[in-house]
Parts: sequence; C-alpha cells; structure tokens
Amino acid sequence: IKLWEASTGKLVRTFEGHEDVVTSVCFSPDGKYIASGSKDRTIKLWEVSTGKLVRTFEGHTDAVNSVCFSPDGKYIASGSKDRTIKLWKVSTRKSVVRTFKGHTDEVRSVCFSPDGKYIASGSNDNTIKLWEVSAEELVRTFEGHKSWVNSVSFSLDGKYIASGSNDNTIKLWEVSAEELVRTFEGHKSWVNSVCFSPDGKYIASGSYDKTIKLWEVSTGEVVWTFEGHKAAVNSVCFSSDGKYIASGSDDHTIKLWEVSTGKLVRTFEGHTDKVLSVAFSPDGKYIASGSGDKTIKLWEVLAGKPVRTFEAHTNVVRSVVFSSDGKYIASGSDDKTINLWQVSTGKRVRTFKGHKNAVNSVCFSSDGKYIASGSDDKTIKLWEVSTGELVRTFVVEYEYDVNSVVNSVAFSPDGYYIASGSRDNTIKLWEVSTGEVVWTVKGHKFEVTSVCFSWDGKYIALVSDDNTIKLLEVSTGERVRTFEGHKGEVWSVAFSPDGKCIASGSRDKTIKLWEASTGKLVRTFEGHEYGVNSVAFSPDGKYIASGSDDHMIKLWEASTGKLVRTFVGHEDGVHSVCFSSDGKYIASGSRDGTIRLWDVKSGKEVAQFICFSDGEWVAITSEGYYNASANGERYLDVRVGNEVYGVEKYRDMLYRPELFKHALEEN
Repeated sequence: IKLWEASTGKLVRTFEGHEDVVTSVCFSPDGKYIASGSKDRTIKLWEVSTGKLVRTFEGHTDAVNSVCFSPDGKYIASGSKDRTIKLWKVSTRKSVVRTFKGHTDEVRSVCFSPDGKYIASGSNDNTIKLWEVSAEELVRTFEGHKSWVNSVSFSLDGKYIASGSNDNTIKLWEVSAEELVRTFEGHKSWVNSVCFSPDGKYIASGSYDKTIKLWEVSTGEVVWTFEGHKAAVNSVCFSSDGKYIASGSDDHTIKLWEVSTGKLVRTFEGHTDKVLSVAFSPDGKYIASGSGDKTIKLWEVLAGKPVRTFEAHTNVVRSVVFSSDGKYIASGSDDKTINLWQVSTGKRVRTFKGHKNAVNSVCFSSDGKYIASGSDDKTIKLWEVSTGELVRTFVVEYEYDVNSVVNSVAFSPDGYYIASGSRDNTIKLWEVSTGEVVWTVKGHKFEVTSVCFSWDGKYIALVSDDNTIKLLEVSTGERVRTFEGHKGEVWSVAFSPDGKCIASGSRDKTIKLWEASTGKLVRTFEGHEYGVNSVAFSPDGKYIASGSDDHMIKLWEASTGKLVRTFVGHEDGVHSVCFSSDGKYIASGSRDGTIRLWDVKSGKEVAQFICFSDGEWVAITSEGYYNASANGERYLDVRVGNEVYGVEKYRDMLYRPELFKHALEEN
C-alpha cells in the first residue's frame, strides 16, 4: 500500500506485508489507520503515522475484494470471493464478530450506510444486497444489472445506493423503496468503481474504458469525462471537500482531477503494478493506494509534513510557555528541571535545577526577565532568565502539608504577583518582591488544577476537580462568579485577550467558551477523543488551541466553534499548549517527554530537540540538518531509533542529509 502527498504527488510511505495482490484500501474516519484487503485472504490494519502493522484479521477462505470502515471507526466490513461479508471489531484480533451469507457468487464491494446501521454489498451474482448490521439479517435485494456488480456506494444522506457493473452502466437505487431510480449510460466498457460526491449532487465512475465520468445525480447527464489514463480505471474517490477526484489505474498511476474544470492536476507514480484502490484521508492530507505489486502507498499533503520535534526532557513534560517576545520557550518536567530553549536555533540555552520533585507549571513574567515554577515539592521558585539563578523560593505551608503540591502558577500582567493553585484545594496570591502571601482562599471541595489572570490583572480564573470554573477578584480574593456546565473535572482555563471570554478544557473531552461578565455558556467545542488538559487563546483572540490525552492538539475558531486544524505527532497525552506572541506558532508539551513547535498556518512541526543527561543537546530538521552542543554529535547515532551506526557511516549521513532523514523515518 502506498501513501501519497495529495498536493505534490510525493510518495510518503510504503506499507509491505501482504503476500498477494492488495485489492482494496480504506482510511479510518479519524485518519489514523488504513485497512487493506488482499488476495492472500487477510485484512490488515496499518498505523498511518508510522507505517506499523497493527493487526491482521484472518477468517475468509478466499480472496478479500473489498474493505470498509464503519462511520464510528469501530468495525471493518470485508467482502470476499468466498461469497460472504464479514464484520470485524477493530480493537481486537479475535474471531469475526458477524458473517453475512446470501450471495450466490463472490462479493466484489462492500459499503456502510452513513449511520452505520446497514451494509450494502455488490456481487458477481448481478445483485446488490442490503444487510442490517446489528441483526445479521438481509433487508432487501436490488436486482436489475445484467452482469457483475463491481462497486457500491451510499449517498451521504443514506437515501440512495449507486452501483457500477460489468454491463457498462451505473444504477441509482432508492434504499427504502427497493426501487431503481435511474440508469446512467455512457461508458464503453465495465464500470469498476462508483462514488458519491460529499454533497450528493454527483457520482464519479471509473471504467475499463480508461476514463472517469462525472454524472449529475438529478438528471443522469455527464458533466465531465476525464481522460488521461493509459489503461483501465479501477478505483475513484472524492476528496472530503468535493473539489478533487483521485483515480487508480492499471497503468500503475494515481491521478488527481479538479472537479470544477475537469483538468488533470497531478499524476502520482511509484507503483510497479496495477493500482486497484485509492482513498482520501478524511482531512484530505493523504491519498492511500493499493496495488497489484502487493504494497500500499501513502502520499502526504504538503502542509502535514513534520519538520522538527523538541525532545527536551528525560521524563514527562508538564508545562510549556513562550516568552513575551516569542524568542524563547520554557518547559517544566517530571525530571525536576526547567529548560530554556531558543526558538530560532533549537539551542538549549540553560537548565534551571533546584526543585526536588516534578515541575507541574512554568510561567514567564510579562517583561521576560523571570520564570516562576510550581512543583510537587510544595514550593514555587522564581528564576532569573538571563543568569539561571534562583531568586526566591515560596514555601507553600498549608494546614494539610501532605497535599501541598503546587499544580499551577501564573504571573499577574504587571509582574507584582504570582497566583498558585494547590492540591490542598486552596489558591494563594504571592507578592513577588517579598515572597509573602497576600491572601489565601480556602473552601474548594477539590484540588485547584489551573489558575489564570485576566489580561487587565483584575481577576483570577481557577478550575478544580468539582467540574466548575471560579472567578476571583484579585484585590480581595472574593469569589465573583461560578461557571457550571462541564460533566467532568476541569483541567485548564484561559482568558481571551479582551477579557470578555473564558475558555476551559475538561476531562469530559470538551472545551467550553464562557462569557466572563455573566457566566453564560457561549459555545462547546467537541472533537477530542479523551480529556482536554490545556487550552490557550491566540493573541488576537480568534482561535483556541487545545491539548488532549488523545495525543493531539486541535485549533478551533473561537467565533464559530469550527475545527480548523489538528496537529498530530505526539506519542502520548498533550499536557500543555501555548501560542507565541505573534500567533504564528504553538508549543506543546507531552507525556511522551517531548516539546514540539508547530506552524499554526500550515500545521507543520517546526523543530526537533534532543537533550541528554550530561547536558549535551542536538536539534535536527527533517532534512537532516542539525545544530548541536560541543559534544552532542556523538549521541546522534544512538538516537536514530535502535539502529547503531559506525563512525564512517555516521559521518556520511551528516554530509548526506537524505540518508539521515531516511534513517530517522525507518528507525
């Protein structure tokens, strides 16, 4: 299976493992996985980001012709030459969940209905059958084709099924009435593949006559005929926005076509045999292709290509923050240290050591001269950025000392105060110049997990495990308002730049936007698969970034709730996100021990930093260029996966970036 970059035609990755022809490929709804079916009688599940084979599903007694994910991504349906359709649970490699029997010849194509309740199947017995997934029952049979049915596709509203056949026609069926609505005639040979456009207005069809046709559903008329392949077209697929069609052919290529003009945009070359199946990823960033050469190829969209990663600590990274000028990133970790990084070079400037336990939160003062850090050692420490010296330690002496862990710290905008939230259910306001406590607010039912100042410094927002956000007045410490609505613990809070709104992230997998002056819930952002650990506003207030235990960072449009972009790359939960002062970058800290820097506009990762216990460090770009401390180079070879390279080969790699990049990707 090959993965291709849709915007450039670049080959990203090849998935090898099948022992015979790959007949069908399909992305999971979240784009994380590819399922592939083969004549070797198996279905394989692949991880897109790494190319790793996750599991193999065995049970068919003959070739697998077609595979399809259910809309919720929990199941895979497969159609086989053994005349059956099988339903597999993605999360387990155990025996098949359900088997559908009824066709009298091999099953050529399977497709889930948009609501996941039904499976449609096309067969060499010239029929289409509709199956109820939950009951394993045959609902109805559609008869009318005069030859094999090679492809079936549901419209997005689930009302219609399109079918392509060896009788050279496409037929449109009404699902509920079992009626033939329309027959599309025009191909000069077999129709191998059919697909509805996302808006349901068009059907694309690929044929043995080497062409792709675009049909208007309401009239049955041909809008465009796409010509350019030198052999039979086996598979067609629309991009999620409906702007493009991808086609795979016996000529070993995939072609990308513009729907509005009928023009050929790009040709993808790399397979050494027929391309039997193509599929767009849900976000349009990738095209997967399955081939007779027994491979799947994955082609990556230009904007989604990782460039650089920060691996700053030897343990979990709990907190990251930009300096106000955007030149530096500070990171706090379970390894008890704070690291300061120069954004432009990737160089580690210094390490702040002094805490006796994990560092949970770090924060720059507004003038960038100081860093405050809160730790499991029950202290807040104030550090001078320019020298790395410890200026002051704030000892958190509480009534219940065992719970005095500091979860969160924040500077006031004027730099006079530090607010801290603790596991003993209290919040404290400290005077920076003296280290004295101004006030302590007790009475919370659960620990305070996050604190944040409003941009004018008049208020503090805090969240705790009682599922609420509370607003306090800085001058008195009195509670002004409580925001209620989350169904799980609230783990993060942030003020909008104008102070009018508050964003909160929760264990309930949502981000909520609140009106600060009234406590009214403005909007709920849904899309993360696990709890949201961190939220941050862009400097202009237009966007909200969120980090989650699902390993992802998501970018949301604050005014509409629309998901703009998902940043994928971390290998464990994301604990902290932060925008740079110009809004061009997002920094993220994760349980995987890394800090990553992302380009907001393109979605690219920008930097990879590697830090070692003896103080040496290396920064590497995906092209293989690097920056390093005096003795940092000696560690590069051991960091290329588990592969160890000799000195000569390693030196070659340094002067030939493409070799180094290949080693990184492979290992």
